[in-house]
Amino acid sequence: MQAIANFFTSTGFFQFIQGDNWKCLIMIVIACVLLFLGIVKKFEPLLLVPIAIGMLVTNLPGSGMFHEILFAGGHIHWDLFGGQPITAEFLAEMQASGVSDAVLSAVSVGDTISVGLIDVLYLGIKLGIYPCLIFMGVGAMTDFGPLIANPKSLLLGAAAQLGIFMTYVGCHLSGLFTSAESASIGIIGGADGPTAIFVTAMLAPSLLGPIAVSAYSYMALVPVIQPPIMKALTTEKERQIVMKPLREVSKKEKIFFPVVVTVFVALLVPSAAPLIACLMLGNLAKECGVLDRLSKTMQNELMNIVTIFLGISVGATATGSTFLSAKTLMILGMGIVAFGFGTAGGVLLAKFMNLFLKEKINPLIGSAGVSAVPMAARVSQKVGQEANPGNFLLMHAMGPNVAGVIGSAIAAGVLISLFG
Repeated sequence: MQAIANFFTSTGFFQFIQGDNWKCLIMIVIACVLLFLGIVKKFEPLLLVPIAIGMLVTNLPGSGMFHEILFAGGHIHWDLFGGQPITAEFLAEMQASGVSDAVLSAVSVGDTISVGLIDVLYLGIKLGIYPCLIFMGVGAMTDFGPLIANPKSLLLGAAAQLGIFMTYVGCHLSGLFTSAESASIGIIGGADGPTAIFVTAMLAPSLLGPIAVSAYSYMALVPVIQPPIMKALTTEKERQIVMKPLREVSKKEKIFFPVVVTVFVALLVPSAAPLIACLMLGNLAKECGVLDRLSKTMQNELMNIVTIFLGISVGATATGSTFLSAKTLMILGMGIVAFGFGTAGGVLLAKFMNLFLKEKINPLIGSAGVSAVPMAARVSQKVGQEANPGNFLLMHAMGPNVAGVIGSAIAAGVLISLFG
């Protein structure tokens, strides 16, 4: 009977009954909603489904797959990974650094941590490995031709970074966040999950969980968030503008471009060098014609593996004890504000440019200046065809879209240089 009693008390069902786990129940419901959006509604399932599964398993009591105490205070506690017992001094230090009582109450003096699967996978986020590998895959899958053929796209990509800096200002003026934390929240406006993780891991590691979940969730919801803003800022006539086909870009241009951009950006903003170098390495492998095997690996096997690991790890940080707080809800709110300003910045600059251009550009492609590749470009295409079924904006929108990737990486480097 004692063995049966011990088994029962070790189950997650018993821990639900005994503990104050209402927050976990809420997070499980949220995880199921994300699964519904990813599987049924097909809102970027490659992102939402792994995130939802990570969120689901980390909020099941007793699963032991992710231990927040190992990363308490925004730092990796390697001694706990090595099996060292938790000391009273360690708990006092964590409490003084602002770690929540919910995290500290889960452990006691003398406890040792049995490292879980997601604890190990999460190291790839904390050490900045996954973002760079994702950028390598993005570069290998992306054609920079539209950007090279239409250099004006760089301006639209730059304008779409408006969301980053407007959100930084708003967060900083609120008084709830430090300059480094405000910068980390602002980078959500770049619509670039890897960049958000890269910046936050350096500037505000304690906010990595909510910022990563916010950035990736909103990236997946780009088809929902952007169209109302695009339609509100443009007229029916503007949305119907048909653009001329882009010129053909030579192979030499496509080979020189990643090399030149890597050198220029690394010298201009050294903090952005890891992201830009990986992005351009992937693109060079695609375009040079002698690295087909490596290019295919970056596009497929590497990208898929890292996406799985990153998605599960990001979702696992969304524990009920830390996610359901006023600060986290503020981050989620500012995240959607950042997306809105980023979308609006690109559209409004395109409208302004049309005042001086003989060949008008469709303002809808400005919204693709956020760096959600190729989701934002597809949204521009979809909204454009709703106004004019014969309009094909996808390749034109890819220019600002690619520029947005480069722009968000440069913005990240600037923020790291200023507040790192």
